Amino acid sequence: MINRFPGLTPTRSRAVIHDELVLTVAVAPDPVTPSMYEQSSKALARIDESLALCGTDKAKILSAIVYITDMSRKSEMNRAWDEWVDRANPPMRACIGVELEPPHIVEIVVTAVK
Repeated sequence: MINRFPGLTPTRSRAVIHDELVLTVAVAPDPVTPSMYEQSSKALARIDESLALCGTDKAKILSAIVYITDMSRKSEMNRAWDEWVDRANPPMRACIGVELEPPHIVEIVVTAVK
């Protein structure tokens, strides 16, 4: 059974559940500032919201992929991540430099369990 939670556009889901597996992706909500730290913090807060919607939380994240537009600013994203992450249950995480649709400079993909 697959459950999909609608996103902000009709062609994207906010989160998807398959059996006990939860997948979600987030960017900072509009309006966005050019701050990597602020966009990261707001995207992580949306991850929290999506996980709660699916009946889980950040303690049950298995892995995260963080896409950022400027790897030289990774320390700003890391600060937001370190303030947010469940230190007792840290997930695997990768950070990849990419081009994103402006004005977004960070996008986070998470896989968790219920």
